[in-house]
Amino acid sequence: MYDIAENRSFLAEIPGLIKLIRPKQWLKNTFVFAPLIFAGEFLNLGSIYSVLFAAFLFCLAASAVYIVNDLKDIEKDRAHPEKSLKRPLASGQVSPQSAIILLTLIYIALGFSWLIAPKVIYVIAVYLLLNWAYTFKLKHEPVIEIFIVAFGFVLRVYAGAVALAVPVSHWMFITTLSISLYLASIKRRQELIQSGSQGRGVLEHYSVSLIDRFAGMSAVTAIIFYSLYTMEVQPQLIITIPFVMFGLFRYWFIVETLKGGESPTDVIAQDWQILLTVVLWVACCIWTLLPA
Repeated sequence: MYDIAENRSFLAEIPGLIKLIRPKQWLKNTFVFAPLIFAGEFLNLGSIYSVLFAAFLFCLAASAVYIVNDLKDIEKDRAHPEKSLKRPLASGQVSPQSAIILLTLIYIALGFSWLIAPKVIYVIAVYLLLNWAYTFKLKHEPVIEIFIVAFGFVLRVYAGAVALAVPVSHWMFITTLSISLYLASIKRRQELIQSGSQGRGVLEHYSVSLIDRFAGMSAVTAIIFYSLYTMEVQPQLIITIPFVMFGLFRYWFIVETLKGGESPTDVIAQDWQILLTVVLWVACCIWTLLPA
């Protein structure tokens, strides 16, 4: 077992603690901003501040989830050839004591935030409880674990709606779930191809062909439900459908041809076509929904 150096300063571990909270993964919390756009509140400064605060709280919550997961899997990660070097806890860059201190501070910050945005904290509490269940039990359950990952994105959208006190169409929720299932399925597919079940035990229950069917069905339903949403709720957004379709097509091309897709955030940040598609989609939505 790796011996963590004693009497190490908490401040000396700050670089490792930053890696531990995975700030790169905060890109996922942009889902919180979806209601801001689709409710047409993007010119209201008060609404912008509310959603920014909700997104910040979700960043804290997501980081707390990563810390709990790494603490739970520390021994397993130390035996893994890659994670033993990359994970701050497994590599010894951060001590468990420091991780627990940081986790406690995050929970305290979230607790005090209840005084400012209680309804958002209720949503985040559901997210935290769901991920506790995932970390300690449900991540070993095939199919269920994919849905839990995807449902986290639905909760992000709901948190944005709660922060704005606006309703969100049922079509938008099911569209978000479909897109999230697509991304989660692709992530599992690439993990299965690249490392088998060594990195994640639940992968032994999957096959590439099965996950391909999961991903394909999710992509189709995402396009269908997004199209239904635009036709039923926001007809002026019909012109954005091609961006959604191209994004899904391009993502699948990256998976099949370029062997990417294990990290959705890396794909969005590194592939200029995906990034440009997202920017154009957002710009088109804002331009279309601008007040007359």
